[in-house]
Amino acid sequence: MDANTPAQDDSRSTKLDLKALDTALERRTIELPAGVTPGGSINTISVVPLGPSPTSQSVIVESPEQETTHYISLDAAAGALRSTSRPTPGSSLEVPDAHAGPFYGAKGAALKQFDESRAATRDHSVAGTPPRSVAGIGTKIGKPDYSEAKIVLALVGLPARGKSYLSNKLMRYLTWLEYKVKVFNVGQLRRKKALEREQMQGVKEDHNANYFDHNNSNAMKARESFAEESLESLISWLKAGGNVGIHDATNSNRARRAKIAARVSREPNLKLVFLESLCEDPVVIAANVALKASAGDPDYKGMSHEEAVKDFTKRIRQYEAVYETVEPFEWEGMPEEKDRDITPKALEERRLALIDEAAKNPGPNNPKVPLVTRQMAKNVSYLKVINVGKQLDIIRISGYLQSRIAYYLMNLHLKPRSIFMSRHGESQYNVDGRIGGDAPLSPRGEAYAQALPSLILDNIGDKPLKVWTSTLQRTIQTARHLPYPKLTWKSLDELDAGVCDGMTYEEIEEEYPEDFANRDEDKFNYRYRGGESYRDVVVRLEPVIMELERQENVLVIGHQAIVRCLYAYFHNISQDDLPYINIPLHTVIKLTPKAYGCDEERYKVPIQAVSTHRPKPKTETDAQGDPAAVEKKRSTTARNYYGDDQPA
Repeated sequence: MDANTPAQDDSRSTKLDLKALDTALERRTIELPAGVTPGGSINTISVVPLGPSPTSQSVIVESPEQETTHYISLDAAAGALRSTSRPTPGSSLEVPDAHAGPFYGAKGAALKQFDESRAATRDHSVAGTPPRSVAGIGTKIGKPDYSEAKIVLALVGLPARGKSYLSNKLMRYLTWLEYKVKVFNVGQLRRKKALEREQMQGVKEDHNANYFDHNNSNAMKARESFAEESLESLISWLKAGGNVGIHDATNSNRARRAKIAARVSREPNLKLVFLESLCEDPVVIAANVALKASAGDPDYKGMSHEEAVKDFTKRIRQYEAVYETVEPFEWEGMPEEKDRDITPKALEERRLALIDEAAKNPGPNNPKVPLVTRQMAKNVSYLKVINVGKQLDIIRISGYLQSRIAYYLMNLHLKPRSIFMSRHGESQYNVDGRIGGDAPLSPRGEAYAQALPSLILDNIGDKPLKVWTSTLQRTIQTARHLPYPKLTWKSLDELDAGVCDGMTYEEIEEEYPEDFANRDEDKFNYRYRGGESYRDVVVRLEPVIMELERQENVLVIGHQAIVRCLYAYFHNISQDDLPYINIPLHTVIKLTPKAYGCDEERYKVPIQAVSTHRPKPKTETDAQGDPAAVEKKRSTTARNYYGDDQPA
């Protein structure tokens, strides 16, 4: 029966509301009510609203074998459509019980007919955000429009207080959420300029502790120049399309911060947030000093570790002598503004004079007077992180993006920890080559589940550990032998393949060759009809990321797409490469967060399993053809001392 066939009066006929059923399948909002077990032949299958909300829909099934009408799940209806030939008048459609088994096999021919029959109504069931760009079973979704988000995030803090740690964490998090983020590190610019002069003039500059003495006027002018050049580069980058530019510098006195506020105030679309990192924990400071002295910093080239520690400690003392913490009074506006007779020119002259005076004698004893006008301060917000996450002060934070930054910072900590990630053991669907579903483990997958506890125990020892799984049985079965507290997350469920759930890639390619090619062309943005894209998965995993940042030792037992997304976050891998990260079965990935990235170890359990990895297709712009190329792009824990143009 096609979409234009009139409904039959015969009680044995099958009535199918194609438009409503398709819309409901795409929304996937209804599950089978508890205690209802539909089955048998049916007279009528249609979709009706169950409440005032247009998304509250279910499938009604009227069965001649049963006296009462039953509601069946949309999944069951979809399964029936995929697994039977097209219903005709006078025939019955067998609807499987949604609770009868853990998974079902799906076919593609009936679904293709279903698509063709609904051509007239297709446009009405498309979500209103991005335009449809492919035909058939899926759509490509567009990137969110963040063009209006423009933030200058200026760091404040003494050396060895975790500023670069915070800037790199924020860059990784916001980039994972698809904001354009870049760090403009003044120290990198200083070292790069010094290297260029050394290469051109053959003279090596000595940037020891004396270079950072406030009384060294020549060095002070040079450092101010580097800070201003870095800020100008940042603003130009934001105006060219960036979202968050991070000014990574000490910005340690009010005069410097007033100059930043005045400069940003001249750009009408930019917001300014100061992020101050205060740390009084001697253990954390000592660890940061030791890392700085031993990590290959060019400032200490040729020095012993002891000499480097001594010089860097002296540098910190130079900064401490003139350091001024961020305080609310800075952004109250100048008292002189209350003088109605003062002209704008006279007010600006007064402001510049106050800045010069403050710059000459910075430090705790500097008179606490505002150095910016109320107009300049209007768009200034600030955050103060104390002891890297133990306390966060939030002042005048507004808007979605600023709120996300503040919330993320609330969840950070520096405690040593490891994050273990593993896919579930091999499932029966893996063996069959099918995607999605809720299949149980295969015999080899069960063997992996039994071997997993000893592997984890060998690596974690007697340290506490939490185990997270999805709600799907293959992850729960994989975790059941682990002697640790377990938490089940719906957010960790596998990428929803929608109407292709239960199909093989060969079936999808055969039935929908155009869609198969379109997904390969842009796998991150391709959304299955009634299902998800990788972009959708990233969005729903954000709460998981927040909780992972708060926790200590965690083992995540997930699925291929889920582990790919989490892995990409910790290693700062791009969206283009994310869907092609190789996450093999029966392998545990151990990530140990460090100051500038994550160390990684992999443990392969010697239990054979199928490979479900599909390499990134070669294109004109990416013809490297190296299966390990994506893994090579992951971030490193080594610090970059020269910026984007770091020399070999």
